[in-house]
Amino acid sequence: MEADTLALAQEMDFSMWALFARATFIVKLVMLILIIASFWAWSIIIQKIIIYRKAHLEADIFDRRFWSGEPLDGLFEEIGPDPGGQSERIFAAGMMEWRRSHRNDGELIAGATARIDRSMDVAIAKEAEGLQSGLQVLATVGSTAPFIGLFGTVWGIMHAFISIAEQQNTNLAVVAPGIAEALLATGLGLLAAIPAVIFYNKLSSDSDRIVAGYEAFADEFATILSRQLDS
Repeated sequence: MEADTLALAQEMDFSMWALFARATFIVKLVMLILIIASFWAWSIIIQKIIIYRKAHLEADIFDRRFWSGEPLDGLFEEIGPDPGGQSERIFAAGMMEWRRSHRNDGELIAGATARIDRSMDVAIAKEAEGLQSGLQVLATVGSTAPFIGLFGTVWGIMHAFISIAEQQNTNLAVVAPGIAEALLATGLGLLAAIPAVIFYNKLSSDSDRIVAGYEAFADEFATILSRQLDS
């Protein structure tokens, strides 16, 4: 009898697709949610990696142009009031406020330095919001996917015990499929959560470094404008 049970268990298909096909509706729904969450997380990860690399490259190129000795007015005329790069937009925000702060007679309106700082701070906040958008999804997937998978596992094991009670049989051929289907849900939950958590931490750190670079540039630019005001 034991040999027949083992032979029957060996004949069963334990591939991922077969386990999914044999699972109950609730467990299938859990697996589909986790698969979608995993693809969603990876799409954000790839997108952010590309965006952050582009932001680093753009910042390096603009820094070289900014510190090349080219007049600030000439640089602003080249990039225009609505440039494409993040660093350029912060610079443009400061320059636009700088020009607005001049009266028709060429004198500066009082409080120009504070207004320039606020303009660049607003521009930095907008860029930071764009850089960090989507990271909340990674945090959500990383924190909830294991519990969603655990729910699928609990439900699958409960269904397996119900099948054992109905068939009044505890041999391996009856127990193994239900347990395997249940554990697959946990595996998918971890598969979705682990990369999401790892890349959330990495991308958050990268975003903070990029924003810190923008803030440092804004401080240096404000210092240059302040020297011109004092002179």
